[in-house]
Amino acid sequence: MNKNFYITTPVYYANAYPHIGHAYTTVNADSLVRLKKQMGENGFLLTGTDEHGAKIAQKALDSRVSPQELVDDVASHFQDLWKQLNVEPGVFTRTTDPKHKKAISEAIGRLYDKGIIYKGEYEGLYCVGCEQFKNESDLVSGKCPDHNSEPEIMREESYMMKMSDKQDELIELIKNDEFLIRPSRYKREVLSFLQNNKLQDLSISRKNVDWGIPLPFDKTHTVYVWFDAFLSYVTGLDWNGVEFINKELEKYWPSDINLIGKDILRVHATIWPIMLLHLELPVSRGLFVHGHILSGGKKMSKTLGNVISIDEIVEKFGTDGSRYLLLSMGNFGEDVDATVERLTQKYNADLANGLGNLTSRIITLSGDIEYEIPDVDVAQFSEYADNLSLNLALEKIWKIVSDANKYIEETKPWELRKAVKSQKSPHFAEATRGKKVKNEDEFKNVMKKLLVDLHTIAVLLKSFLPQTSDKIFEALDTRERVILFERI
Repeated sequence: MNKNFYITTPVYYANAYPHIGHAYTTVNADSLVRLKKQMGENGFLLTGTDEHGAKIAQKALDSRVSPQELVDDVASHFQDLWKQLNVEPGVFTRTTDPKHKKAISEAIGRLYDKGIIYKGEYEGLYCVGCEQFKNESDLVSGKCPDHNSEPEIMREESYMMKMSDKQDELIELIKNDEFLIRPSRYKREVLSFLQNNKLQDLSISRKNVDWGIPLPFDKTHTVYVWFDAFLSYVTGLDWNGVEFINKELEKYWPSDINLIGKDILRVHATIWPIMLLHLELPVSRGLFVHGHILSGGKKMSKTLGNVISIDEIVEKFGTDGSRYLLLSMGNFGEDVDATVERLTQKYNADLANGLGNLTSRIITLSGDIEYEIPDVDVAQFSEYADNLSLNLALEKIWKIVSDANKYIEETKPWELRKAVKSQKSPHFAEATRGKKVKNEDEFKNVMKKLLVDLHTIAVLLKSFLPQTSDKIFEALDTRERVILFERI
């Protein structure tokens, strides 16, 4: 029986169009699922949009459209970008979907009936930008470090979910890696927080935010946006708030990896697993935390003028060019740095001059020479897949590209072909009497090796640059010259 593998991106907040960070996370997730499938597993990717909350209501008001019109527009931009980047999710989930809203209402009603959710009052420091309450220790000079703004002191009637009663159980799950948090420094960070702070009960409703899912037991309150969004990871598998109604999708739960940015680690490492424990669902197998994309060593900012537009990236480098640049930026768990100038240099060096030139030369020189199709084992990438080190998998592929280009320069097959052709001249025997000449077998052996190399590259690229892989296979079949990447 094939193993099942389920990965999620965050459900991206629908108050703005997608940016390069969204693309970075999602292309890595898509490539990982493709690789798992190529290795014989049943891979499933969930991505989508988080469409409720005060920020969206305010943005819609400022834009003079309804909240639904706003999120419909933003969600369509995400879906269009995934098509442009050849991302193929198993499901694109939206928190305004009627099935999702019904499941949330059912789930929260069950927790209320069990006494896990109760009516109370909450007072705390609330960051509107994050749409979450903050501890004093989360602030830098009294401000939210992500939004550089002072949180508001908010006090209001609220429905609360018990948290501390599951704290010890959560600590053990993290310690034993049953809820695996990677890279390990984030595991240590979360454990330190949990071992030194008693979790406060969570406010899971808002009384003054209309744009949300009404509580089934009190229509004057709407569901807290994080509670709503987290459960997308299971409602996207047709969980209806009580059970999975699609047995084919149920087999993917619990999720193997929830990909998240480091700025949303705390909520994913505490609220999310505790929700699952209360709902008596198997806890997700873990989180993989990625860094931020910097530009010129600094966080991207319109003020600094260093923002890299994902639309411009796709327009300039194309589908697979963009995928390659996103995947090869650096270690997924670290901050990575990018500028348009460096991306262009890498595109030209690795794709246009590297893979593109190699493919063109091999196909042009090979004619109708046949080669023995190699047995390429993609399982050699299993460790990279497990550690989300897809950049290292690409480095291994590009070592083959580099070595093949070097081999061409050393053997000069164009000269071998020229010598073979000259041997067919009626004057050849007389002109070469007593001299050592290049023969046809030598030329064919060189080209067979290069054709095997190119076939191997195409197989290994299938999960990362699927369109390019298909074009190489087509060129190997037809021997018609192909231009993969134009130099920029």
